[in-house]
Amino acid sequence: MKRVLIYCVACLVAVGAPALASDFTKTGSVGAQFLKIGVGSRYQGLGEASVAVVDDAYSMYWNPAGLANIPSNDITFTNVNWVTDVVLNYISFATRVDEVGVFGFSATLMTMGDMEITTVDQPDGTGEMFDASSFALSAGFARNLTTRLAFGGSIKYVYEKIYNESASGFAFDFGTQLRTGYKSLRIGMNISNLGAEMKFSGPDLLENLDMTSGSTPEGAVEVDGYDLPLTFRLGIAFDLLDNADNRWTMAVEAKHPNDNEQQASLGTEYCFQQKYFLRSGYKLNYVEQGLTFGGGIYTSLGDKTNMVIDYAWSGFDHLDSVHRFSVGFQF
Repeated sequence: MKRVLIYCVACLVAVGAPALASDFTKTGSVGAQFLKIGVGSRYQGLGEASVAVVDDAYSMYWNPAGLANIPSNDITFTNVNWVTDVVLNYISFATRVDEVGVFGFSATLMTMGDMEITTVDQPDGTGEMFDASSFALSAGFARNLTTRLAFGGSIKYVYEKIYNESASGFAFDFGTQLRTGYKSLRIGMNISNLGAEMKFSGPDLLENLDMTSGSTPEGAVEVDGYDLPLTFRLGIAFDLLDNADNRWTMAVEAKHPNDNEQQASLGTEYCFQQKYFLRSGYKLNYVEQGLTFGGGIYTSLGDKTNMVIDYAWSGFDHLDSVHRFSVGFQF
């Protein structure tokens, strides 16, 4: 077990070292920002202290190793009414294959309202409208390497479109979850959005070049590529109370994004009779976000089907608060 653990930790550290080594921030220097909008109301209620806690189909977003906790089938859906009329929808599905492991699939779609085109000559608008959207499709796999250690990974296709221009690329997520054997202490680690640069292209980047021969062949405006929001997470979770009717969990997580300073999250969840949940969290070193609250209900729909409904509220300093609703089915 020790050899397996050392190997997995070494792999994660080797991949995450470049992100952790930078002495300066690159705020605003990466694209595909919709990948940073968290999903799953349970984990938002916890202030995103999720990497060591996640144990359902939302593992496709937070830590693919969490898929290994799923006993059969799990499907989840989240709707996020983000700031400035941005809407994000997320759906994920996971299924266990006996003696093999757990396979997961997810889709993320971000949309927004139409906007009016402005130019230097017409700064108040031309009357012509444009839109923007982004989506990501992911497939992942996880399994228990030992009775205590789980490892998971996923690949995702990322696509962004603004007016007639678009960009696409691939990214990878890797993660581990370890049950230490000391009471209920769990440790989770994750690298997300590891991939090459993306670059926009499209018909509006083409231009006519005035050549001395008099011909006007089409050329292209050269645009810079942009990095994906690479993020390294390390967290722990511990049950302060765990009996037949009550469970009280505390979670702490440190996060290092490649376009910002190091951040941290604190979260707590109280569960009564495995049916009713109350949650709260706090995000440290975030520009706008801070306090979070949430709750959920877990109920049976039949002999083999269960449903969970979660809600989360996230406070912002200068923007409107964000409300998230999630529903999931286990069968």
